[in-house]
Amino acid sequence: MNKKVRFFHSIHFKIALVFALLLLITFQIVGAIFVRQLKNDNLKSFKQRVELSTYVENSLIVALSRTDTEGANTKIKNILDDINNANIQEVQVIDAKGTIRGGDSDVNSRSLIGQKTTNSAVKGVLYTGRTYTETTYNRNDNKRYYISITPLLNVSSNNNAVVGAIYTRADMASVYDSVNNVVVIFASASLIAIVIGMVLAIIVSSSITKPIEEMKRQTARIARGDYSGHVHQYGNDELGQLAQAVNNLSIRVEETQELSESERRRLDSVLSHMSDGVIATDRRGGITIVNDMAMNYLDISEGEVLGKSILDILDIRNQYTLRDLLEKQDEVVLDISGEKDLILNAYFSVIQRESGFISGIVCVLHDVTEQQKIDRERKQFVSNVSHELRTPLTSMRSYIEALNDGAWRDEKVAPEFLKVTQDETDRMIRMINDLLSLSRMDSGTVKLDLELVNINGLVNYILDRFDMMLKKDKIDTRDIKTKNYTIKRNFTKRDLWVELDTDKFIQVVDNIMNNAIKYSPDGGVITCRLLETHNNVILSISDQGLGIPKKDLGHVFDRFFRVDKARSRAQGGTGLGLAISKEVIELHHGRIWVDSVEGKGSTFYISLPYEEYSEEDLWDEN
Repeated sequence: MNKKVRFFHSIHFKIALVFALLLLITFQIVGAIFVRQLKNDNLKSFKQRVELSTYVENSLIVALSRTDTEGANTKIKNILDDINNANIQEVQVIDAKGTIRGGDSDVNSRSLIGQKTTNSAVKGVLYTGRTYTETTYNRNDNKRYYISITPLLNVSSNNNAVVGAIYTRADMASVYDSVNNVVVIFASASLIAIVIGMVLAIIVSSSITKPIEEMKRQTARIARGDYSGHVHQYGNDELGQLAQAVNNLSIRVEETQELSESERRRLDSVLSHMSDGVIATDRRGGITIVNDMAMNYLDISEGEVLGKSILDILDIRNQYTLRDLLEKQDEVVLDISGEKDLILNAYFSVIQRESGFISGIVCVLHDVTEQQKIDRERKQFVSNVSHELRTPLTSMRSYIEALNDGAWRDEKVAPEFLKVTQDETDRMIRMINDLLSLSRMDSGTVKLDLELVNINGLVNYILDRFDMMLKKDKIDTRDIKTKNYTIKRNFTKRDLWVELDTDKFIQVVDNIMNNAIKYSPDGGVITCRLLETHNNVILSISDQGLGIPKKDLGHVFDRFFRVDKARSRAQGGTGLGLAISKEVIELHHGRIWVDSVEGKGSTFYISLPYEEYSEEDLWDEN
């Protein structure tokens, strides 16, 4: 905000004041020299006026040379009476012995005739024969006097003997009155000149400060971000060139500001749409820039992070210092634990100028949670495959070694050992086939053989197979111990036609039904429901088995995952059935999930997209 400048603080007043002071100093110097010279000239002229003529001096010398004292005094009196000089206030004639022989008409001076003089200056002149002059100030009458004591020399004698002296006192009022009058006139003229000079200085300073004021207003507008103003150029002098430079500066600043703003918007856009988090700091580690992804990763707001140390925000102060980040620039793994499971890789690089000065740090946060998860799953998968294959291989090796040691001769034991070996071989083949199926699904090479199927009839067909196996005292081909169960069906009355790969869908339902039978108690009820809702067909299969703990629900469809590993392995299976089921359903653009209460059973849901077909569409042959 611009404050209004007071007049006495303004450049107008300062220029006028400087000009007036310059005039005052000039007049003071000139006046002092002029008055001094005038005073000297007036004093010189005054001294010449008050000096007695040579005739008077010679006459006094002759009078003092007379031996007749009375006649000499009378002669001296007559000579002094003839002196007509208004400036001379007092005249005394003193002989060589220091006796006052005559004076002017002043009564006091006449009373001194015949007495010895007491004036030491007169005595000095009589003794040395040299003229003495001085200027004195009389405090009684407040006047200045010029005193001159001139020796009277008898030039007719061989040694120029001093015969006496003349004491003259003159009033200098006329001299100083003249000088004072001149000083008053000069001072008045100086004052008038200073006033006129100040007026002219203000006018001149206004012509100088007006473009400066315009330039000040323009620069203030530039500082506020307003570049629309323009400074008027009054001429081609320095101020005109400065005004042109300010106008050019305004244009350049506007262009630079627009470019900077454009780059800032571009940078903000890039930072906002980056999939990685970005944090920039100053050279002390205080955060200056943070994008939305970084705030989302760290679960903080911009107001909470700006100005804070990056070491505190990333919670790495105990492991690293700012110098470590500047010098080593290592990759740092951040485990963000809390409501969300998040693992970040933090990459650091310095912001360095061409001179080598480090002005800050840039930190890029990359989400490696999925990568870490995949890496863990891969390691776990390899471990599980190794373990699952090692178990049947170890079993087979044991039985084959026993046979090789002679058990093949035992007609009762040998067939059982061979049967176990064959079962373990079948188990490994099933596992390998399941792994190959999952591999093809992961690589995207599996193609579905879709056909329009009445899902009501297809599910009934699958369930009929399980009813038939129950009647034959055989549940499936995996040698599961005979168990009694009941299948309850609750289907919609409408026929629902869905595009399916029949074989793969049967494999999914078989997997779920086999699990329901395995984990259901003897005599349990398995409930199958089929209904239509919101353009989806939903098949649910519920059992009354052991249920799944809540902590394991999210891992049911993971590969090789078993809730109870020991019991599951004893009941057979590869641990890949539900993983394959999930992949198959997702290939059909559907969804599979499970709800379970531990100790009360589980319900698996399959949701498939459904579009109602008219009777003409069903019988239309392409």
